[in-house]
Amino acid sequence: MSKILIRGAQVLGGQAQDVLIDGETIAEVAERIEPGDATVVEAAGQVLLPGLVDLHTHLREPGREDSETVLTGTKAAAVGGFTAVHAMANTFPVADTAGVVEQVYRLGKESGYCDVQPVGAVTVGLEGKQLAELGAMHDSAAGVRVFSDDGKCVDDAVIMRRALEYVKAFDGVIAQHAQEPRLTEGAQMNEGVVSAELGLGGWPAVAEESIIARDVLLAAHVGSRVHICHLSTAGSVEIVRWAKSKGWHVTAEVTPHHLLLTDELVRSYNPVYKVNPPLRTETDVLALREALADGTIDCVATDHAPHPHEDKDCEWGAAAMGMVGLETALSVVQETMVDTGLLDWAGVADRMSFRPARIGRLDGHGRPISAGEPANLTLVDPAYRGAVDPAGFASRSRNTPYEGRELPGRVTHTFLRGRATVVDGNLA
Repeated sequence: MSKILIRGAQVLGGQAQDVLIDGETIAEVAERIEPGDATVVEAAGQVLLPGLVDLHTHLREPGREDSETVLTGTKAAAVGGFTAVHAMANTFPVADTAGVVEQVYRLGKESGYCDVQPVGAVTVGLEGKQLAELGAMHDSAAGVRVFSDDGKCVDDAVIMRRALEYVKAFDGVIAQHAQEPRLTEGAQMNEGVVSAELGLGGWPAVAEESIIARDVLLAAHVGSRVHICHLSTAGSVEIVRWAKSKGWHVTAEVTPHHLLLTDELVRSYNPVYKVNPPLRTETDVLALREALADGTIDCVATDHAPHPHEDKDCEWGAAAMGMVGLETALSVVQETMVDTGLLDWAGVADRMSFRPARIGRLDGHGRPISAGEPANLTLVDPAYRGAVDPAGFASRSRNTPYEGRELPGRVTHTFLRGRATVVDGNLA
């Protein structure tokens, strides 16, 4: 592989430095490096981050290739600055066996745009009745360490306890979709003033908070690790903060859309705003931002949920839940966290690379930008501003809530082990 010299980038938003990539690794970081025979990438004014890591991506393959494939999803990830994603298990067939997780893992290897780490299902068929082959999935070529029934909650306390006990054997983690199903039957949006005025079935905050409270207690009881997916309420923040104060092994993620959007948007009845968990109130949004800033929430995860046009271009009640997010995540985080002064770029690197890589136990990702480290890197131009145009997405789906909205920042280059996957904002 040829050498690449990134010239004059602000490493983690700090002072301008040159970074020399030689093969798959970073060879040198210094104020001035002679290029020699290296290809030069002029990066003055740009911020250099470690490659982003997403703990929560839906790639849909196998089974729903009309929405997304591993190839199109990883292309979208690369455009968004990601070098690794965790692929959720709610495929068809469900990723509840060694065979299916190995299939997804190998499809990721073939795509070449970012690393794909499959997430195994907790229960067979996501049905919440019988533990899936957790040990076999871990022992497979995919080396699964994260398990989730995301899209559905593991609502049976006994099953959840057994899962937490089982994954202790190989330092795994259960990632919980916190939604008490009996409290959300027929729910269409956040329960509150707006749902009452619109006459839509309400989704109460306590449906999320009650499951989180139960699961942090279970994790403490068995001494295991639990990760809370797409935390969305101020009350959930307080429960996680309390659990962490006890020293329990609890981590949590927040999505970009829950950092920016509120349930007031549902007044449009546009199904692009229909998501699980639902958009919450302005009070919740501000609490989530503060919790991400102070570290109570560990990381940002996209919950990239692609759907074909016909599943969203319909009446609200019939529409699928979910939004695409890989290609806009960093821009939303810049708008909500960096431009507001809540996080600096080093904090973004921590919440979008270092911590998610640690939670997911991904070696080679979320590493310092220093000599000898893998060259998984992302260059972003923070001065850029532009309107979101889903027609240009690399994802197969277009269900973004940001269409036409001006967002800051643009990923100009992404490097996966020294190889450029994105150059000047375009797929290499």
